[in-house]
Amino acid sequence: MRPAWSVILFTTLAGAGQGLFLALFAADLFARAPPDFAAAGAAVALGLLAAGLAASFFHLGHPERAWRSAAMWRTSWLSREVIVLPAFMAAVAVYGLTHALSYDRNISLLIGAAATVLCFALFVCTGMIYACLPFLQEWRTPLTVVNFIAFGCASGFTAAAALAAVRYPALAPRYALAALVLGGAAYLTRLASLARNARLRPKSTLATAIGIKHPKIVQIAQGAMGGSFNTREFFHGRPREVVRAARWAFLALVFPLPALLLAFAQNSFAALFAAFALQYAGLLAERWYFFAEAKHPQNLYYQAIA
Repeated sequence: MRPAWSVILFTTLAGAGQGLFLALFAADLFARAPPDFAAAGAAVALGLLAAGLAASFFHLGHPERAWRSAAMWRTSWLSREVIVLPAFMAAVAVYGLTHALSYDRNISLLIGAAATVLCFALFVCTGMIYACLPFLQEWRTPLTVVNFIAFGCASGFTAAAALAAVRYPALAPRYALAALVLGGAAYLTRLASLARNARLRPKSTLATAIGIKHPKIVQIAQGAMGGSFNTREFFHGRPREVVRAARWAFLALVFPLPALLLAFAQNSFAALFAAFALQYAGLLAERWYFFAEAKHPQNLYYQAIA
């Protein structure tokens, strides 16, 4: 599939915002973090979510019709995502506002609990957009949803550690430890999905596609003078070396290098921010590879010529 940068930015930025909110609510629930820290963190989380939402609009052919995307909520995971995202953003905004205005803690916790439910609902909706497609075997697995959740939480807790180093240093080491655990879990689940996908074999062949039972079918022409929608949208068009480089880049950046910084950063904002920046760069490479790795069945025909 062709990786769309608008979708890559949306899923990584929104995922980090979701993970950051979960980190804030966990601190509010168990560590009694000061209200100003939760308010500042909620503002950063909202900024990440808003940036992701803005990026997603570049994926639309007619942005002015974006409201119509919610109409098929009964059957479409994309429609459900479109509904849940603004609801989650509103809940995060109210959660941050209750802390900024020093409302009763029980009210804040109640709103935070509701936002947590919406947060995981958003993770599931986003992941299921891809996991529900039976013709893309690389995505048709529960590991797709698990990876979206795990990487979102890992990047969010890394961002929370950097924020805590500035606003509430006592929490920074705890967040760094949590980010290490979550990052390790995300890394293992992604390795599991890579191993699974390496064993996949196409369910169709050229023979079954065109209905000719012959042991040797040779493609000699695409059937058109130039490219088409099919060759542009369902194949990334990059050489294998680029795809391999993206794979090795995300395998190095998404966890091993940030883990070294998280393990020894203590309360250093520079080290923790560098860990988040490296991890986010790895997430961009991982999400690009996620799309490039998916082999659309039509590419049995087009890929050899595209």
